[in-house]
Amino acid sequence: MTRRNHMTSKSVDVLLVGGGAMSTTLGVLLKQLDPSMTMLMVERLGSIAKESTDGWNNAGTGHAAYCELNYTSENEDGSVNIDKAVAINAAFEISLQFWSYLVEQGLMPAPKEFIHRVPHQSFVWGEQNVNMLKARHAAMSAHPAFKEMQFTQDPAKMKEWMPLVMNNRDSQQPVAATRIEHGADVNFGAIARNMTKHLESLDHFELRLNCDVKALKKRSDGRWDVDIVQNGSRSTVNAKFVFLGAGGGALPLLQKAEVEEGKGFGGFPVSGQWLVCEKPALVDQHFAKVYGAAPIGAPPMSVPHLDTRIIDGKKAILFGPFAGFTTKFLKTGSFWDLPKSVKFSNIKPMLSVGKNNMDLTRYLISEVMQSHKDRCESLRQFFPDAKDEDWTLAYAGQRVQIIKKDDKLGGKLEFGTEAITTKDGSLAALLGASPGASTTVNTMIGIMERCFKERFTTSDWQTKMKVMVPSYGESLVSNTDLLVSVRAHTLETLNLKP
Repeated sequence: MTRRNHMTSKSVDVLLVGGGAMSTTLGVLLKQLDPSMTMLMVERLGSIAKESTDGWNNAGTGHAAYCELNYTSENEDGSVNIDKAVAINAAFEISLQFWSYLVEQGLMPAPKEFIHRVPHQSFVWGEQNVNMLKARHAAMSAHPAFKEMQFTQDPAKMKEWMPLVMNNRDSQQPVAATRIEHGADVNFGAIARNMTKHLESLDHFELRLNCDVKALKKRSDGRWDVDIVQNGSRSTVNAKFVFLGAGGGALPLLQKAEVEEGKGFGGFPVSGQWLVCEKPALVDQHFAKVYGAAPIGAPPMSVPHLDTRIIDGKKAILFGPFAGFTTKFLKTGSFWDLPKSVKFSNIKPMLSVGKNNMDLTRYLISEVMQSHKDRCESLRQFFPDAKDEDWTLAYAGQRVQIIKKDDKLGGKLEFGTEAITTKDGSLAALLGASPGASTTVNTMIGIMERCFKERFTTSDWQTKMKVMVPSYGESLVSNTDLLVSVRAHTLETLNLKP
């Protein structure tokens, strides 16, 4: 790049890298708290929310732990541990509160443009799995967060809930299901694009598309100089605070920042594929998100599910995901992403994870080798009458699971999300995958509490936070009366009430 193509630097309070669910949510929260903040969002693609946030690049499940069996576990005494499920449920409720606020303020369109009520169900077969689901229901329905959860082993009732799943199923096969009526199907891409539209209407906000971040350097005054290239022209942005919300691309950017808090982290990319059916005769017979149990050795993101999807008013059925392996960190990334991410500080954890996760490696290889017929055979475990020709293959967004140091194992593979913030609060990054976008608001609030510590404790910001998220400052896990109250409001506001 020649020097004459280097534009003069721009100074901002906040630089948001990436135009997905994370950055857009953080941007709207901060501008609600302080409209005078100067803010720049840079996105490497030509439009907003086209990677993992895009509607067809994820399952759109509002992850509330209603149907995802991997969010509960078995204790040593055989009882069911629901702690993770309760925490994820509470985090999703915070997102629902914020979205309700935006709708009520006219800052987001009508709920039908981005969220729909779709029942969340778990469905299992085989005696052992039936017993597991029964125990899970008993533990969860006893908690106020899940009191509406229904359980049945009655095939006739299940046929009401999911006719495609039950038609022509072996009558001798033990089956069971749970159901919560007020589950959600969410178009996170629509949310991100509408949030960006709102941000662009505000003073002191700028969006730049087709921008690649090339370097990040910390200055002696604590601010960051960030070099970006846009359509062949290089410029420098000077920012007080930088957020790396670039999905799978966040790890390489965190490494470029060379902060102590980012050392030792690695990434394990997992690609995904869906089978999609848009045939009206079938789509009209299925109205639920039906989650099953993951195969042995499969990552949690590969829990099979048969979903109703509603994107931009169009309904379809999605089945999957089918996992695969690629060295890309983004769907539109480079095959060099993984090799380039190997550093001296993370090579030991990465090698350790490779050595200790051979079951996962074998599983991914077997997934990659599957044919369309093989995938449809997996589908028929859920939908016995499925015909190969009614389904087409679609590619999901790229997920980069977290690899981090572990004193005992050397390295550990994490399947959740993790927010990394520097000690001085000048930079934050979001790594990982599911439950991801569903818990964005809670995650971004946590980042603001750490990175804007002094301002966050002021009465002005505290009051505004309570308006945007009425439960802010209180625990929806322990204060279940408050949970019931805010849920009643959000279900009404977002048209999720059965």
